[in-house]
Amino acid sequence: MNARLPDTEKPSLHLLLAAPRGFCAGVDRAIEIVERALERYGQPVYVRHEIVHNRYVVDGLKAKGAVFVDELDEVPDAAQVVFSAHGVPKSVPAAATTRGLDWLDATCPLVSKVHRQAERQIEAGRHILFIGHKGHPEVIGTLGQVPPGTITLVDKLEDVATLDFAPDAPLAFLTQTTLSVDDTAEIVAALRARFPAIVGPKAEDICYATSNRQASVKAIAPRCQLVLVIGAPNSSNSLRLVEVAQRCGARAELVQRGSDVDPAWFVGVETMGLTAGASAPETLVTEVIDAVRAFRTVEVEQVRTTEEKMVFKLPRQLTDD
Repeated sequence: MNARLPDTEKPSLHLLLAAPRGFCAGVDRAIEIVERALERYGQPVYVRHEIVHNRYVVDGLKAKGAVFVDELDEVPDAAQVVFSAHGVPKSVPAAATTRGLDWLDATCPLVSKVHRQAERQIEAGRHILFIGHKGHPEVIGTLGQVPPGTITLVDKLEDVATLDFAPDAPLAFLTQTTLSVDDTAEIVAALRARFPAIVGPKAEDICYATSNRQASVKAIAPRCQLVLVIGAPNSSNSLRLVEVAQRCGARAELVQRGSDVDPAWFVGVETMGLTAGASAPETLVTEVIDAVRAFRTVEVEQVRTTEEKMVFKLPRQLTDD
C-alpha cells in the first residue's frame, strides 16, 4: 500500500457509491448455512466448491472451521457437507446420499427455481436452450438437472446461428441468473427470431440482485471517468458489472481488496464510481474507500436506484429444534 499523503497534498475526488451493492439474499443465506452448520455440528464442516465466489468470505469461513473441497470423494465418511450457492448437478446429492453423508444444500433459491423450470420443460417434451457461460458452476449445476441430450448451452449471441433445430421444433429457453441483462436480451431476441414458437420463463431468470446491481452501475457510470467493481475474477455477476460500466463509457477495474487499488488509475479522474458484486461483503467496500483516501480527499455520494428487502429461508435441518 502506498504511503498516505497529508490531506493538504491530496487532490479531491467525488466518489459515487452505487446502491444496492454487495451481498444478495442468496449469498447471505449460503454463508449463514455454513456458519449455523458449524455451530450445530461442530468442526469441521466440508463445503463442496467455494460457497460463494469471494476469497475474503471463503477465508473467513475457513478460519471458523469450514473445509473447502473440489469433489465429494475428498469428504470423509460420516462428515457434514454443504453444497455451494451456485447449485450442483443431481448426481452430487445422489452420490452423497449413497455414501450416507449428511448434506445441506445452500443453492440459491432463485437458481433452484431455474432447476425446477428445466424439469418442467423436459416433462413437456421440449428441448432446452440454456443461455449461460460455459464452465461456470451454476451452468454445470443446471445442465445436470436434466438427462443428457435434452439441453443445449448457448454461450454467446453467435451461437444462436449454429443451432441445428427446425424453426418449429419444440424448444424452451432458460438463463443463468448472473448474466448481463442487455446481452441476454439480445440472445433471447435472436432465439425468438429463429424459433418463433420457443417458450420462455414467465418471469426473468436473471436474478433481482444481478439486475439491480447492473442498473445501479448504469446510473453512476456515465458520470465517472473510473469505476471500481469489488469482486472475484471468477464471479460472473462482478465481471458483468465491469462490462456494464465500460459500455457506459467509463474505465472499469475489478479489484478484490483495497490493496489492489492502483493510484495510477486515478490520473485525470475527478469522479469515480464504486460498487460490489453480490458475493462481496460491505467491509471490503470500506477497505477500498480507505485505500483511495490514502492519496485522494474523498467526498462520498451514495446513489440508490432501488431498495432490496428479499430474505430466503434456511434449510429445515438448521431451523428445527
